[in-house]
Amino acid sequence: MTTLVYDGSFKGWLTAVFEVYEYKLSEAGIQPAHSYQDELMHIRRDVVTDESKSARVWKTLSDKMSRQSLKRIYHTFLSEEAQIENIMLEFVRYALRTRVSIENDFSNAAVLKLQQMARKVHREKHRMEAFVRFQLTSDNLYYAIVQPDFNVLPLIQTHFKDRYADQRWLIYDAHRKYGIYYDLENVTEVKIDFSEDAGAKSDAVYDENETMYQQLWQQYFSSVNIKARKNMRLHIQHMPKRYWRYLTEKKI
Repeated sequence: MTTLVYDGSFKGWLTAVFEVYEYKLSEAGIQPAHSYQDELMHIRRDVVTDESKSARVWKTLSDKMSRQSLKRIYHTFLSEEAQIENIMLEFVRYALRTRVSIENDFSNAAVLKLQQMARKVHREKHRMEAFVRFQLTSDNLYYAIVQPDFNVLPLIQTHFKDRYADQRWLIYDAHRKYGIYYDLENVTEVKIDFSEDAGAKSDAVYDENETMYQQLWQQYFSSVNIKARKNMRLHIQHMPKRYWRYLTEKKI
């Protein structure tokens, strides 16, 4: 059994898939380097991410599958679920060895798993687009802290770039310790040592009008939240409690 260890990136995973076929590895597994565990009777093979190899795999998949299935593969990868790389490899192998489309063959465990995980990641993407709340710093940077279940920052950047095209903003994933930054032209991934507690407690970093904006938003939330029509079960269904920590309207 050969275990291909990659750098954790999507292109790294595609490169690993290429090498499975390049070296005709009939028994192979893929693991990210940050969570690799050595196993008895397993041969470790380190994968160096290669743009040309990853592009060739993606082109092969593009010729074989619909755009919906390609999106499903990428969304599933962003779930970061343990061993998901191997389920995705199983899906690819099944697709490439079968002449007919396997995209809706949910009797296959790998196909079904990708469908389920992609749906969960897609749902989390929409929730992040709805629940992100920006705060304004003294240097006119709008920033928001999020902690999504899945790695959805790559999926929401277009939405926020289009919606907030005239302002600088940063969305920081406190769980994965990275963010996406928009400088009025481009969105880039940034790695920063961001102290959430310091940012939450230090008034010095906020714009002088930020407190007023938050109060106005809280007042609006209170005005539309009619107690007589309150349905907490439905409210939690649409806005799970795990999102409340970073919502301005919940700081009342």
